[in-house]
Amino acid sequence: MTEEAELPEAPEQARTVFGEYFPEAVRYAELLADAGVKRGLIGPREVPRLWERHLLNCAVLSEVVPEGVTVCDVGSGAGLPGIPLALVRPDLKITLLEPLLRRTNFLQEVVELLGLDHVTVVRGRAEEMLGKITPVHVVTARAVAPLDRLAGWGVPLLRPYGEMLALKGDTAEEEITGARAALSRLGVVATSVLQVGEGIVDPLSTVVRVEVGESPGGVRFAAKRAKAARTSKTRRRR
Repeated sequence: MTEEAELPEAPEQARTVFGEYFPEAVRYAELLADAGVKRGLIGPREVPRLWERHLLNCAVLSEVVPEGVTVCDVGSGAGLPGIPLALVRPDLKITLLEPLLRRTNFLQEVVELLGLDHVTVVRGRAEEMLGKITPVHVVTARAVAPLDRLAGWGVPLLRPYGEMLALKGDTAEEEITGARAALSRLGVVATSVLQVGEGIVDPLSTVVRVEVGESPGGVRFAAKRAKAARTSKTRRRR
């Protein structure tokens, strides 16, 4: 039987980043280390590095999110990066989008316990949300899928001139190169790799920014492709 890992004390950087919401950040870390592990939302080995690798790594995403915008966190899982972002940025209106019931139950409990009135939890897959949720300014994601697939899910949820911000690792540039054709079909007009979290996290957090233009053609393409995929899957089941 694996010995239960202990949550370390919050580093000083956490007080700087979360400010007045530092107590809520600590409570969230405790929930992840306890219920999050018991429900299989995070691995027990992640508990000792929850602050540096997860909460702070996600919170610094706020550096590149514009003020007062709407955000959809796709494949939110245990709430990363959506919850840390919500704690740092009460000016945002955030939707946590997650298809699995056990995860959405956890997210709803966290949102209510921490009093995050500007956060909404929605159960569902991104490709099923077209026409069901209002298009947002920013889509966020972390460790969900390779960039080409992730863009296919996230970009259609954006408003014209919106952007997707995906937390990635060392292969960010390679992912962009490999996804160029897919991104072009989706109406993406610019991509870039950003480093955030100077003085807070080491190594810095890597963010892939995907920007869309005015053309709704890419959105329609993605919707059509998602519908075709669902139809094909239904036919195979029959």
